[in-house]
Amino acid sequence: MTMKTFFISTSIPYVNADPHIGYALELIQADVLARFRRERGQDVFFLIGTDDNATKNVEAAEKAGVPVSKWVSEHAETFKKTAAKLNISNNDFIRTSAEERHLKGAQKLWLACKKGDIYKKKYQGLYCVGCESFKTEKDLKNGECPEHPNKKLESIEEENYFFKLSNYEEKLQAFILENKLKIIPESRKNEILRFIESGLEDFSISRSKERAKNWGVPVPNDSSQIMYVWFDALSNYINALSYADSGENFRKYWEKGDEIIHVIGKDINRFHTVYWPAMLLSAGLRLPTSVFVHGFITSGGVKMSKSLGNTVNPLELTGKYGADAVRYYLLREISAYEDGDFSYEKFEARYNADLANGLGNFAARTLTLAESAVIKLDTALEQSVDLEIKKAKKAVEENLDKFKFNEASAAIWELISFGDKYVNEKQPWNIRHQTSDFRLQTITNLIVILDNVAALLKPFLPETAEKITKAINWEGDKLQVKKIASLFPRLEK
Repeated sequence: MTMKTFFISTSIPYVNADPHIGYALELIQADVLARFRRERGQDVFFLIGTDDNATKNVEAAEKAGVPVSKWVSEHAETFKKTAAKLNISNNDFIRTSAEERHLKGAQKLWLACKKGDIYKKKYQGLYCVGCESFKTEKDLKNGECPEHPNKKLESIEEENYFFKLSNYEEKLQAFILENKLKIIPESRKNEILRFIESGLEDFSISRSKERAKNWGVPVPNDSSQIMYVWFDALSNYINALSYADSGENFRKYWEKGDEIIHVIGKDINRFHTVYWPAMLLSAGLRLPTSVFVHGFITSGGVKMSKSLGNTVNPLELTGKYGADAVRYYLLREISAYEDGDFSYEKFEARYNADLANGLGNFAARTLTLAESAVIKLDTALEQSVDLEIKKAKKAVEENLDKFKFNEASAAIWELISFGDKYVNEKQPWNIRHQTSDFRLQTITNLIVILDNVAALLKPFLPETAEKITKAINWEGDKLQVKKIASLFPRLEK
């Protein structure tokens, strides 16, 4: 039987400022999917990276008085470091400014587009640097970009290349309606269908060399133009797979792959489910199978963004609380499909309740009880315990297949709660009125519950899962258990 292949990518963030917690959310969600699919025996290629070529990156470098290449390189390293601190299991990291494979791939995609789909014309319009896109009147709210209300729109007039998006209106609509391009959740799918039904307008895919300040991927055969950031940036997904050279990874994970999934934020839904598929159709390339669209992280109900200055630095957060605590909060507290709020008060309350008092306490009690017991593999497992474990496994799998990270993690904590209730009811420490067999069976059941909790936790909290698994060591037909330091020390005010 051939192993299934699974390609997953996050969007590539701008490097105009340090990463914020919204970046961490997307990385962690994609990482859970990648780890879970590997656990299922799939061949996974997991891609992350940075978008180095945006106008806002150039502006940030100029404001700081630093050469653009130096600015983007230093900030890209910070994004890499953040991913490493969050224990992200990516196979590759692509930078759109520094790698030949990206430049060649973006230009190859441009040249591969169907004749007539790319044309040049003079254009005048309002441009939002925050979104890196032109805005029409129907996109605006009170004359402003709804995503960047405090940022003045630029009036631009120049001759650019355009992509004939209107050629793909019917095809895109059919692909989405038939779930050949699956958009999750349904609300985001409906949003895109309404956008297509309103009529697709051709969009600009280049800028003048002057306006781009000579930074970005040059348009093939026209030295006066630089590729508009979205045409350049979106191609990173195939460029990392060696599309430019029609490499083995491109054939394996894109052309012949079983699943291709993008994990993105709701503000760039249109670019990934309309513009990108249209570009691929024009170039005669395969479309992604699914696009998962998550919401924003808010602070006091207000969207976190670099421009508003209300962000939380994930490096500082992991430094203070640890990677697994950050992973847990973002997976459990933030709704998979909607916006979710962050505050340090909520974070610490969830940490103490679920990690210190919940998982940490259950693991400590179970390992302490089992340390002095001689447990054999053939000790019977109670039916109620077996059923609860199977229920948790099924719930985790079903919810992750629907990208419901919060509900999947909640199912693991239901198993932990069951284990807590079980140990309180059985009281294996109370040897009065208990036979040694009864006590042994109880402790065995607890160890099996904890062992299964660790297995289910692997994609979610990999470091914690490994600590528990190492403490439960099956040798032959017997179990050797050792106590471990507190997994999550309680936070004191």
